[in-house]
Amino acid sequence: MATMALQRDIPPAGSPLELRTIVGTLIKWALLAVYGLALLYIAWGLYAAGEALFAAVVLALMVGTTIVFGLRRFYTIRFIFPAVMAVLIFIALPVGFTSYVGFTNFGARNLLTQDRVIAYHMQRTIVDASTERPFVLSRDVEGYRLFLPEGEGGFISEPFALDGSPVEIGMTPVSQAPETVLEMRDVVQLRGPLGAVTAVLPDGTDLTLSGLRSFATVRPVYEEQPDGSLLNIADGTVLTPDQSVGFYRNEEGQAIAPGWRVHVGWANFQRVLFSDNVRQPMLQIFVWTVVFAFLSMVLTFSVGILLASLLQWPHLRFKGFYRIMLVLPYAVPAFISILVFRGLFNQNFGEINLILQTLFGIKPQWFTDPNLARAMTLIVNTWLGYPYMMLLGMGYLQAIPQDHYKAAALEGSGPLRNFFAITLPQLLPPFVPLLIANFAFNFNNVVLILLLTRGLPNIPGTEIPAGATDILGSFTYRMSFNDAGQNFGMAGAISTLIFIVVAIIAYANFVAMRRYAAAKGRGQ
Repeated sequence: MATMALQRDIPPAGSPLELRTIVGTLIKWALLAVYGLALLYIAWGLYAAGEALFAAVVLALMVGTTIVFGLRRFYTIRFIFPAVMAVLIFIALPVGFTSYVGFTNFGARNLLTQDRVIAYHMQRTIVDASTERPFVLSRDVEGYRLFLPEGEGGFISEPFALDGSPVEIGMTPVSQAPETVLEMRDVVQLRGPLGAVTAVLPDGTDLTLSGLRSFATVRPVYEEQPDGSLLNIADGTVLTPDQSVGFYRNEEGQAIAPGWRVHVGWANFQRVLFSDNVRQPMLQIFVWTVVFAFLSMVLTFSVGILLASLLQWPHLRFKGFYRIMLVLPYAVPAFISILVFRGLFNQNFGEINLILQTLFGIKPQWFTDPNLARAMTLIVNTWLGYPYMMLLGMGYLQAIPQDHYKAAALEGSGPLRNFFAITLPQLLPPFVPLLIANFAFNFNNVVLILLLTRGLPNIPGTEIPAGATDILGSFTYRMSFNDAGQNFGMAGAISTLIFIVVAIIAYANFVAMRRYAAAKGRGQ
């Protein structure tokens, strides 16, 4: 295929561009080969690390890039290929993987695969106290010697090397200990290689390193049975795997951590929608999310348009200064403004409570009272969002014909009536798509909640971490990363539901923009 493509790229014989074309084609294929080998190496590394999904994605990217940029028949696709791959890798893949996690029990107690859980249990060992004995280590020109004291003498090994490789040494009875032995600080430095040494006593007893100063017979706690259960050699109890929950269960039916990932079907979604301990805080958080997004949209639009209308007043002096000052909140990074407001609203030392206490004798509990905490988030979000609406409003206001206001003035209409009868009806149509986008943004405005309130105060009596100021995004984040019992499966289910809601909002935005464009076309 590469040869055919190379032949098609070469101009007819005798053409002055023939040599240049051949060189360019060779360079192109050389670069594609280097690129493909690099991605192939990355894909192999990911696969070796157990990340088969990401290895397949990298491999697909390599094949797609080679085909699209290597063959002329796909020339037109080259212009959209990077965008398509970006959408697939950075949007479709995370959404798909998150939805997949929502159908599993993936969480803090179920992080591993079953094979790794078995390996964890099989690595657990028990020390036979009856065989435990101290040891000393000596060294001569032939190598290291291990000495195990017993009575006035003990057992000493033949010389061996301590290089970290497994070694089995025979122990011989002697009547006295070695004259010179290594200091404990030197033995501690050799503890790693000593762990690979097995000392065999004359009666056949195997001893391995069991502590900083002792050797003993160390045996595994569990032995895997043909049916997949684990037999405890010490007490005879059995751990039975339960694939429905991803845990081993003991004979009393208790789940033994750690667990492994298994598919649980719609269990997480059913728990979100139907479990009272989850549904009640979820419903409260969902309602607050919608209210927060809607009020943020209304308040930022109202304040922005009000200020834009005032700045358009022809008799207003120092307009330039006012515009600069009112746009400053938009120029300052949002996280800095949020942290500043967090200090201003501090209940004990904040300037806002200081002023309110001085003037009115009140000291609101902004961070502990649920209603005040929600009001605070709306105040801060309005401060952060109004400059954008104001800037857009100033542009749209200039597009409204002044003849409408002159005709209204002849009929004795005042400023307030002009705003609601002339200005607002002509501003709303072009603002509708932007308002929908603003609603969708605030629906997932996780940064504001996490930096300002961290979702607090907590809702009392909930099974899962849920706060009065949590929106769905921050609630999911806390459940995934901040909770001690992290539940990625539940968070994946909630994220999937959020994605569906945001997708509906995005579709509504698309329909609104299309209808606005159609109406504008008919108007022209």
